[in-house]
Amino acid sequence: MADENEKKRKKMDKRKKQKQKKKQKREREREKEEEKGSKEAEAKSSVPQTQVKNSEEAEAKVSAPQTQVKSSTEAEAKGISPQTQQVKNSTEAEGKSCSQTQEKSNPNKKRKLVFPFGNYKNYYGYRIGPGREVEEDPRIKVLKKEWFEGKDCLDIGCNSGVITIQIARKYKCKSILGLDIDSGLIEDAYWCLRKFARTESSQKKIVSDSNGKAVSEVNRSKQCTTLSNEGTNNGSSHHSSGDRDLSDIVSFRRENFVMCHRPPDKHYDTILCLSVTKWIHLNWGDDGLITLFAKIWRLLHPGGIFVLEPQPWESYEKNRKVSETTANNYRDIAYRPERFREILLDKIGFRKVEDLTSGLSGTRTGFDRPIFAFYK
Repeated sequence: MADENEKKRKKMDKRKKQKQKKKQKREREREKEEEKGSKEAEAKSSVPQTQVKNSEEAEAKVSAPQTQVKSSTEAEAKGISPQTQQVKNSTEAEGKSCSQTQEKSNPNKKRKLVFPFGNYKNYYGYRIGPGREVEEDPRIKVLKKEWFEGKDCLDIGCNSGVITIQIARKYKCKSILGLDIDSGLIEDAYWCLRKFARTESSQKKIVSDSNGKAVSEVNRSKQCTTLSNEGTNNGSSHHSSGDRDLSDIVSFRRENFVMCHRPPDKHYDTILCLSVTKWIHLNWGDDGLITLFAKIWRLLHPGGIFVLEPQPWESYEKNRKVSETTANNYRDIAYRPERFREILLDKIGFRKVEDLTSGLSGTRTGFDRPIFAFYK
């Protein structure tokens, strides 16, 4: 009887091992398919690489952002604000890479890239359209010029800085600072800023040369009325050429806005938080959301504007499993997006809100989200 039991046990063990081997084989095959798909996606992507051999190649080829600043002197010369404080250990890990990884128990498996803070690469590529990052973001159309012109502005969760730079160009901000949790995206943002600045400089040179020729022709003319008219045009042209460069207006800094306890170095007239609240909510829960709103209110000047684009609750459901933290926080969330207006007006203290959504058009499928302006 004992022998029969032993035979049965061995037979069951053998079956378990066979099943385990088959399972491991299927996992390896699936991993190979994922790796193949990832390589194909990377080959098609229009995002610049985040590392180049040296800074000279990066500027000459305009193909990738620099990933290292050689010295603190160079950083200051380029307008890169050095990190002024360290936050908790978990926060330090957040900024080391644009993507986070999950490692399975099987050591033969490769790591799969995930983005637990919404720090996607090529975000504007699929929000605006592949290869169209230089085109105006549709959301800019609903923003008012008086909120930005000559004003100090802050963009929380700026990603690669495309909309930050576009706002500075179109509305002539006095200054605008873009913050993001991902240091790799901040490098991308500075690369984009240099690209936009070069384009703007070339355009100014063309206009300047054209104006110079026009002035020469006017000087040769003997008609007083023409001289008077061209003189007026020349004066306005000179004023335009004296405008500040983008690099003097726009700056970027790696910072976890919610967890950073550094005293504010300035206050702002306008603060933007576009498609960011979901990631703060999932990673730091209701407390993190309230901290975000309260800090924004404190940083605004009286009469300041807070522009908010919240993601819908359905979007939370799709991304709740990107990490163990997000999964746990998702279950405990009490303040859903439809309650944000009530929280900001009744609890935080904003005096009124304006719904800008009706003027929004041209957004891609999946990004038709509401936009609100809250007045302090």
